[in-house]
Amino acid sequence: MSGGAAVSEVIVVGGGVSGLTTAVVLAGRGHRVRVWSRQPAEATTSAVAGALWWPYRIEPREWVGDWSLTSLRWYEELAARPQETGVRLVDGVHRGERLAALGAWAGELKDVVETAEGLRCRLPLLDMPAHLDWLEGRIRAAGGSVERRTVTSFDEAAAEAATVVNCTGLGARELVPDTGMRPVRGQLVLVENPGIEEWFTEADPASSATTYFFPQPGRLVLGGTAGADDWSTVPDPRTAEEIVARCARVRPEIAGARIIGHRVGLRPARDAGVRIEAEPLPGGGRLVHNYGHGGAGVTVALGCAEAAARLVG
Repeated sequence: MSGGAAVSEVIVVGGGVSGLTTAVVLAGRGHRVRVWSRQPAEATTSAVAGALWWPYRIEPREWVGDWSLTSLRWYEELAARPQETGVRLVDGVHRGERLAALGAWAGELKDVVETAEGLRCRLPLLDMPAHLDWLEGRIRAAGGSVERRTVTSFDEAAAEAATVVNCTGLGARELVPDTGMRPVRGQLVLVENPGIEEWFTEADPASSATTYFFPQPGRLVLGGTAGADDWSTVPDPRTAEEIVARCARVRPEIAGARIIGHRVGLRPARDAGVRIEAEPLPGGGRLVHNYGHGGAGVTVALGCAEAAARLVG
């Protein structure tokens, strides 16, 4: 730790939704927070996310429910200011889902109706570029900073702050190093919205293909895929055609919607599930881990941020 670093200074490494939300929580607890991110927020995996609140592809199950519900209640509050926060409450259907197959957390949901088709719910849907921008604004308003920094070792951050928080997602594979980190590739197609106001999801556990569409401001987001151990960030044209075709089988008007973009994101999955724990750094500092959120980083963002913040002290 350098001579000018205060005990309450924390450096959060990673500028996706987990890193920024953790920084907001820490700033709210009185810490002076600096976020070091290799990429601007709009280039992170979080910015690509379809961003419907729902515990998806995330472990360990015994913690996920509490983390998710903590985040849900926060998003419900933020939805009162959608233009500012990027969070809206939107109706939709999880086709094929049954309450009995979900965890105890599902019993806490307010607006859920089980139908022959599946679960009809009113859930937070986040416009991620807007939400990430809002989070960065909260950090700066609290006296913190968001800096472009490429980190090759946590020692670099430990030289400038007593506490370092690791929110590097897939980057943890090399930085920690943690060989249990692996990508689950998601490809999306963005189209002009032909008038669809509700979201829809249908996941086939036996397939890497999923079907979903999310109405976002200025676009309809179509998905998707869940390709484990696929590192390619280049959109595949045939996959894009298949995504549009699957979504159009649910809502035929999607077939004629003009395509305005393609996106690929690599979900940061971890074999052992989310890691939130602290370890000492050389020189008396502390490294707090908060990574491995798989396909549910948005869903658990605040719950995990608060858990990590408790380890910071």
